[in-house]
Amino acid sequence: MNYLFLADGFETVEALTPVDMMRRAAIPVTTVAIGPKTTVISSHRIKVEADTTFDMADFSDAEMLILPGGMPGSNNLRADDRLCDLLKAHASKGGDVAAICAAPFVLGELGILKGKKATCYPGMESKLEGAIISSEPVVTDGNCITSRGMGTAIEFGAAILEKLADKATADHVKESIIYTVHS
Repeated sequence: MNYLFLADGFETVEALTPVDMMRRAAIPVTTVAIGPKTTVISSHRIKVEADTTFDMADFSDAEMLILPGGMPGSNNLRADDRLCDLLKAHASKGGDVAAICAAPFVLGELGILKGKKATCYPGMESKLEGAIISSEPVVTDGNCITSRGMGTAIEFGAAILEKLADKATADHVKESIIYTVHS
């Protein structure tokens, strides 16, 4: 199973785009509220109903852990010791992690990005401790996927699909949603 974590103040598009794309590809994903209730409020005051809460979830089957960005959502994710412990343990075993926008700083501060190429929202680079900084829209390095922001959410979702399935699956979903990159 794959888990996407929601904390109050998350960026709506960065959270729901990868979930939508994963479900279109029939890749299982569960949205997890960090707080005690399944209702989570985005940074733009959009209410989203998570599938479960952190306390109710069992992460023993975790394949990928995903963090959307947004503020103060990313700070709220970082402040949750349970999540941080889960991320560190999962990544240390080679489990996949993904974060977009400001959220890669959580992985950076936890030491998960040390020696890895990574990207993030401009201005957050100093928090990617030990990472090799990139300005690419999406970077996959080993078990880590990072991305820059709301405008790269489809590419972020596609990178997740490619990691969990294959490039053909990612390309099929992009085609089905009429996503094209203009040069």
